[in-house]
Amino acid sequence: MDDKVNYPLVGAFVLLLGALLVAGVLWLAAGLGGRQAMDAYQAVIEESVAGLNVDAPVKYMGVDVGKVARIEIDPLNSEQVRLHFLVKRGTPIKQDSVAVLKAQGLTGIAYIEISGGSAGSPPLLAGADGVAPTIPFKPSLSARLENVLSNVLGNVGRVSDNLNAVLGADNQAALKSSLADIATLARTLVGQQAAISAGIADAAKTAQLTARAGEQLGPTLARIASSAQAVERMAEVAAKASTRAGDAADAAATSVQQVGNETLPDLARLMAELNQLSASLRHLSEQTAVNPSSLLLGNPAPTPGPGESPP
Repeated sequence: MDDKVNYPLVGAFVLLLGALLVAGVLWLAAGLGGRQAMDAYQAVIEESVAGLNVDAPVKYMGVDVGKVARIEIDPLNSEQVRLHFLVKRGTPIKQDSVAVLKAQGLTGIAYIEISGGSAGSPPLLAGADGVAPTIPFKPSLSARLENVLSNVLGNVGRVSDNLNAVLGADNQAALKSSLADIATLARTLVGQQAAISAGIADAAKTAQLTARAGEQLGPTLARIASSAQAVERMAEVAAKASTRAGDAADAAATSVQQVGNETLPDLARLMAELNQLSASLRHLSEQTAVNPSSLLLGNPAPTPGPGESPP
Protein backbone atom coordinates (compact mmCIF):
# COMPACT_ATOMS: atom_id res chain seq x y z
CA MET A 1 0.00 0.00 0.00
CA ASP A 2 1.39 3.30 -1.04
CA ASP A 3 1.28 5.78 1.90
CA LYS A 4 2.84 8.69 0.09
CA VAL A 5 0.82 11.96 0.17
CA ASN A 6 0.49 14.07 -2.92
CA TYR A 7 1.28 17.43 -1.36
CA PRO A 8 0.77 19.47 -4.54
CA LEU A 9 -2.73 18.07 -4.84
CA VAL A 10 -3.48 18.74 -1.20
CA GLY A 11 -2.16 22.29 -1.52
CA ALA A 12 -4.24 22.91 -4.59
CA PHE A 13 -7.29 21.55 -2.80
CA VAL A 14 -6.69 23.80 0.23
CA LEU A 15 -6.19 26.86 -2.00
CA LEU A 16 -9.34 26.05 -3.93
CA LEU A 17 -11.31 25.56 -0.74
CA GLY A 18 -9.98 28.84 0.69
CA ALA A 19 -10.86 30.69 -2.51
CA LEU A 20 -14.36 29.25 -2.43
CA LEU A 21 -14.71 30.26 1.23
CA VAL A 22 -13.54 33.80 0.54
CA ALA A 23 -15.86 34.07 -2.46
CA GLY A 24 -18.78 32.85 -0.35
CA VAL A 25 -18.06 35.40 2.35
CA LEU A 26 -17.79 38.18 -0.21
CA TRP A 27 -20.98 37.00 -1.86
CA LEU A 28 -22.85 36.99 1.41
CA ALA A 29 -21.40 40.36 2.46
CA ALA A 30 -22.16 42.06 -0.83
CA GLY A 31 -25.53 40.43 -1.21
CA LEU A 32 -24.84 39.13 -4.65
CA GLY A 33 -27.65 36.65 -4.33
CA GLY A 34 -30.77 38.69 -4.97
CA ARG A 35 -29.03 42.01 -4.26
CA GLN A 36 -31.51 44.87 -3.74
CA ALA A 37 -30.97 48.31 -5.33
CA MET A 38 -30.12 51.16 -2.93
CA ASP A 39 -30.77 54.91 -3.10
CA ALA A 40 -28.38 57.51 -1.75
CA TYR A 41 -29.49 60.19 0.74
CA GLN A 42 -27.64 62.66 2.91
CA ALA A 43 -28.24 64.72 6.03
CA VAL A 44 -26.47 67.57 7.79
CA ILE A 45 -26.22 67.39 11.58
CA GLU A 46 -25.09 70.14 13.97
CA GLU A 47 -24.14 67.95 16.93
CA SER A 48 -21.55 65.36 17.86
CA VAL A 49 -21.91 61.97 16.14
CA ALA A 50 -19.83 60.13 18.75
CA GLY A 51 -20.77 56.43 18.67
CA LEU A 52 -21.99 56.52 15.06
CA ASN A 53 -19.82 54.52 12.67
CA VAL A 54 -19.81 53.67 8.99
CA ASP A 55 -22.20 50.80 8.24
CA ALA A 56 -24.32 51.79 11.24
CA PRO A 57 -27.95 50.86 10.60
CA VAL A 58 -30.46 53.26 9.16
CA LYS A 59 -34.00 52.55 10.32
CA TYR A 60 -37.30 53.72 8.97
CA MET A 61 -39.81 53.79 11.85
CA GLY A 62 -37.79 51.07 13.56
CA VAL A 63 -37.31 48.86 10.45
CA ASP A 64 -33.79 48.39 9.04
CA VAL A 65 -33.78 49.94 5.58
CA GLY A 66 -30.11 50.80 4.97
CA LYS A 67 -26.79 51.78 6.42
CA VAL A 68 -24.51 54.77 6.88
CA ALA A 69 -22.13 54.92 3.90
CA ARG A 70 -19.88 57.83 4.82
CA ILE A 71 -19.35 60.34 7.66
CA GLU A 72 -17.45 63.56 7.00
CA ILE A 73 -17.10 67.15 8.09
CA ASP A 74 -19.23 69.46 5.98
CA PRO A 75 -16.79 71.29 3.68
CA LEU A 76 -19.06 74.35 3.68
CA ASN A 77 -19.33 74.62 7.49
CA SER A 78 -16.80 73.12 9.88
CA GLU A 79 -19.38 73.06 12.70
CA GLN A 80 -21.57 70.58 10.82
CA VAL A 81 -21.24 66.90 10.01
CA ARG A 82 -22.54 65.51 6.72
CA LEU A 83 -23.87 61.95 6.74
CA HIS A 84 -24.38 59.84 3.61
CA PHE A 85 -26.95 56.98 3.69
CA LEU A 86 -27.78 54.06 1.47
CA VAL A 87 -31.47 53.22 1.76
CA LYS A 88 -33.36 50.40 0.08
CA ARG A 89 -35.14 51.55 -3.02
CA GLY A 90 -38.87 51.79 -2.47
CA THR A 91 -38.61 53.02 1.11
CA PRO A 92 -41.33 55.74 1.37
CA ILE A 93 -39.16 58.65 2.43
CA LYS A 94 -41.25 61.84 2.14
CA GLN A 95 -40.26 65.45 1.79
CA ASP A 96 -41.34 66.09 5.39
CA SER A 97 -39.48 63.04 6.75
CA VAL A 98 -36.95 63.85 9.46
CA ALA A 99 -33.79 61.99 10.51
CA VAL A 100 -32.57 61.84 14.10
CA LEU A 101 -29.57 60.29 15.82
CA LYS A 102 -30.53 57.65 18.40
CA ALA A 103 -28.78 55.16 20.66
CA GLN A 104 -29.80 51.51 20.75
CA GLY A 105 -30.56 50.02 24.15
CA LEU A 106 -28.00 49.90 26.93
CA THR A 107 -25.11 49.31 24.56
CA GLY A 108 -25.24 52.85 23.28
CA ILE A 109 -24.70 51.85 19.64
CA ALA A 110 -25.78 54.85 17.57
CA TYR A 111 -27.98 54.56 14.52
CA ILE A 112 -30.10 56.81 12.30
CA GLU A 113 -33.88 56.81 12.67
CA ILE A 114 -36.03 58.28 9.83
CA SER A 115 -39.63 59.27 10.50
CA GLY A 116 -42.40 58.35 8.09
CA GLY A 117 -43.70 61.83 7.28
CA SER A 118 -47.31 62.66 6.44
CA ALA A 119 -49.37 60.54 4.06
CA GLY A 120 -50.05 63.40 1.64
CA SER A 121 -46.46 64.56 1.36
CA PRO A 122 -44.69 63.83 -1.97
CA PRO A 123 -41.65 61.52 -1.98
CA LEU A 124 -38.16 62.94 -1.54
CA LEU A 125 -36.36 62.45 -4.87
CA ALA A 126 -32.97 63.41 -6.24
CA GLY A 127 -32.69 66.63 -8.21
CA ALA A 128 -31.81 66.98 -11.88
CA ASP A 129 -28.10 67.37 -10.99
CA GLY A 130 -28.04 63.88 -9.50
CA VAL A 131 -26.99 65.04 -6.04
CA ALA A 132 -28.38 62.87 -3.25
CA PRO A 133 -31.47 64.46 -1.67
CA THR A 134 -31.01 65.90 1.82
CA ILE A 135 -33.17 64.65 4.66
CA PRO A 136 -33.77 67.30 7.35
CA PHE A 137 -32.11 66.43 10.64
CA LYS A 138 -33.51 67.36 14.06
CA PRO A 139 -31.50 67.36 17.31
CA SER A 140 -31.30 64.09 19.18
CA LEU A 141 -32.68 63.54 22.65
CA SER A 142 -29.23 63.84 24.19
CA ALA A 143 -28.62 67.11 22.35
CA ARG A 144 -31.96 68.53 23.50
CA LEU A 145 -31.26 67.44 27.08
CA GLU A 146 -27.83 69.01 26.86
CA ASN A 147 -29.32 72.30 25.66
CA VAL A 148 -31.92 72.22 28.42
CA LEU A 149 -29.31 71.45 31.06
CA SER A 150 -27.08 74.18 29.69
CA ASN A 151 -29.93 76.68 29.92
CA VAL A 152 -30.82 75.51 33.42
CA LEU A 153 -27.23 75.74 34.57
CA GLY A 154 -26.95 79.18 32.99
CA ASN A 155 -30.09 80.32 34.80
CA VAL A 156 -28.82 78.84 38.05
CA GLY A 157 -25.56 80.70 37.56
CA ARG A 158 -27.38 83.98 36.96
CA VAL A 159 -29.59 83.41 40.01
CA SER A 160 -26.51 82.67 42.10
CA ASP A 161 -24.84 85.85 40.87
CA ASN A 162 -27.98 87.86 41.66
CA LEU A 163 -28.18 86.33 45.14
CA ASN A 164 -24.54 87.16 45.74
CA ALA A 165 -25.20 90.72 44.62
CA VAL A 166 -28.31 90.99 46.82
CA LEU A 167 -26.60 89.44 49.83
CA GLY A 168 -23.61 91.72 49.65
CA ALA A 169 -22.07 93.31 52.73
CA ASP A 170 -24.13 96.51 52.48
CA ASN A 171 -27.39 94.64 51.94
CA GLN A 172 -26.63 92.25 54.78
CA ALA A 173 -26.04 95.22 57.11
CA ALA A 174 -29.29 96.83 55.94
CA LEU A 175 -31.14 93.52 56.46
CA LYS A 176 -29.76 93.18 59.97
CA SER A 177 -30.83 96.77 60.74
CA SER A 178 -34.32 96.07 59.37
CA LEU A 179 -34.62 92.89 61.46
CA ALA A 180 -33.53 94.84 64.57
CA ASP A 181 -36.14 97.52 63.85
CA ILE A 182 -38.81 94.84 63.36
CA ALA A 183 -37.86 93.28 66.70
CA THR A 184 -38.07 96.68 68.42
CA LEU A 185 -41.44 97.31 66.85
CA ALA A 186 -42.69 93.89 67.99
CA ARG A 187 -41.57 94.60 71.57
CA THR A 188 -43.26 98.00 71.45
CA LEU A 189 -46.50 96.44 70.21
CA VAL A 190 -46.34 93.87 73.02
CA GLY A 191 -45.91 96.68 75.56
CA GLN A 192 -48.85 98.59 74.08
CA GLN A 193 -51.11 95.54 73.94
CA ALA A 194 -53.49 96.94 76.57
CA ALA A 195 -53.82 100.27 74.73
CA ILE A 196 -54.36 98.48 71.41
CA SER A 197 -57.07 96.31 72.98
CA ALA A 198 -58.76 99.41 74.41
CA GLY A 199 -58.56 101.11 71.03
CA ILE A 200 -60.11 98.09 69.33
CA ALA A 201 -62.92 98.09 71.95
CA ASP A 202 -63.51 101.82 71.37
CA ALA A 203 -63.58 101.21 67.63
CA ALA A 204 -66.20 98.49 68.16
CA LYS A 205 -68.31 100.87 70.29
CA THR A 206 -67.94 103.56 67.65
CA ALA A 207 -69.09 101.11 65.01
CA GLN A 208 -72.14 100.23 67.12
CA LEU A 209 -72.99 103.90 67.66
CA THR A 210 -72.55 104.52 63.96
CA ALA A 211 -74.92 101.65 63.19
CA ARG A 212 -77.52 103.07 65.60
CA ALA A 213 -77.11 106.54 64.13
CA GLY A 214 -77.60 105.02 60.70
CA GLU A 215 -80.83 103.38 61.86
CA GLN A 216 -82.07 106.72 63.26
CA LEU A 217 -80.90 108.57 60.21
CA GLY A 218 -83.20 106.54 57.95
CA PRO A 219 -86.49 108.22 59.03
CA THR A 220 -84.81 111.64 59.01
CA LEU A 221 -83.67 111.10 55.46
CA ALA A 222 -87.19 110.01 54.55
CA ARG A 223 -88.59 113.24 56.01
CA ILE A 224 -85.95 115.25 54.19
CA ALA A 225 -86.91 113.51 50.98
CA SER A 226 -90.59 114.31 51.63
CA SER A 227 -89.71 117.94 52.32
CA ALA A 228 -87.67 118.06 49.15
CA GLN A 229 -90.65 116.76 47.21
CA ALA A 230 -92.86 119.45 48.78
CA VAL A 231 -90.31 122.12 47.89
CA GLU A 232 -90.22 120.77 44.38
CA ARG A 233 -94.01 121.01 44.11
CA MET A 234 -93.88 124.61 45.47
CA ALA A 235 -91.24 125.44 42.89
CA GLU A 236 -93.49 124.06 40.16
CA VAL A 237 -96.43 126.20 41.43
CA ALA A 238 -94.18 129.28 41.64
CA ALA A 239 -92.95 128.63 38.11
CA LYS A 240 -96.53 128.46 36.84
CA ALA A 241 -97.42 131.70 38.72
CA SER A 242 -94.35 133.39 37.31
CA THR A 243 -95.43 132.29 33.84
CA ARG A 244 -98.91 133.79 34.35
CA ALA A 245 -97.37 137.02 35.75
CA GLY A 246 -95.16 137.27 32.71
CA ASP A 247 -98.15 136.87 30.42
CA ALA A 248 -100.00 139.62 32.35
CA ALA A 249 -96.99 141.93 32.17
CA ASP A 250 -96.78 141.36 28.42
CA ALA A 251 -100.48 142.21 28.09
CA ALA A 252 -100.05 145.39 30.21
CA ALA A 253 -97.08 146.49 28.14
CA THR A 254 -99.13 145.99 24.99
CA SER A 255 -101.99 148.09 26.43
CA VAL A 256 -99.62 150.88 27.51
CA GLN A 257 -98.06 150.93 24.09
CA GLN A 258 -101.52 151.13 22.46
CA VAL A 259 -102.56 153.99 24.77
CA GLY A 260 -99.34 155.84 24.01
CA ASN A 261 -99.85 155.49 20.26
CA GLU A 262 -103.51 156.60 20.28
CA THR A 263 -103.86 159.13 23.18
CA LEU A 264 -100.57 161.02 23.31
CA PRO A 265 -101.09 162.98 20.03
CA ASP A 266 -104.53 164.27 21.20
CA LEU A 267 -103.14 165.08 24.58
CA ALA A 268 -100.30 167.10 22.97
CA ARG A 269 -102.76 169.17 20.93
CA LEU A 270 -104.86 169.80 24.05
CA MET A 271 -101.82 171.03 25.94
CA ALA A 272 -100.90 173.39 23.09
CA GLU A 273 -104.40 174.90 23.10
CA LEU A 274 -104.31 175.24 26.89
CA ASN A 275 -100.99 177.10 26.60
CA GLN A 276 -102.51 179.50 24.11
CA LEU A 277 -105.57 180.05 26.36
CA SER A 278 -103.32 180.61 29.34
CA ALA A 279 -101.33 183.24 27.40
CA SER A 280 -104.55 185.03 26.38
CA LEU A 281 -105.84 185.07 29.95
CA ARG A 282 -102.52 186.40 31.21
CA HIS A 283 -102.58 189.18 28.60
CA LEU A 284 -106.17 190.05 29.53
CA SER A 285 -105.30 190.14 33.18
CA GLU A 286 -102.37 192.46 32.57
CA GLN A 287 -104.46 194.80 30.44
CA THR A 288 -107.26 194.92 33.01
CA ALA A 289 -104.79 195.69 35.74
CA VAL A 290 -103.48 198.66 33.74
CA ASN A 291 -106.84 199.96 32.39
CA PRO A 292 -109.90 198.45 34.07
CA SER A 293 -112.27 200.39 31.80
CA SER A 294 -111.00 198.55 28.85
CA LEU A 295 -113.34 195.66 29.79
CA LEU A 296 -116.28 197.99 28.86
CA LEU A 297 -114.81 200.59 26.49
CA GLY A 298 -112.22 198.47 24.81
CA ASN A 299 -108.69 199.51 24.16
CA PRO A 300 -108.10 203.37 24.00
CA ALA A 301 -106.98 204.85 20.73
CA PRO A 302 -103.27 205.16 20.48
CA THR A 303 -101.66 208.63 21.03
CA PRO A 304 -100.70 210.23 17.70
CA GLY A 305 -97.04 210.58 17.25
CA PRO A 306 -95.11 213.67 16.20
CA GLY A 307 -96.49 215.11 13.02
CA GLU A 308 -99.67 212.96 13.09
CA SER A 309 -103.22 214.39 13.35
CA PRO A 310 -105.70 212.87 15.76
CA PRO A 311 -108.43 210.67 14.25
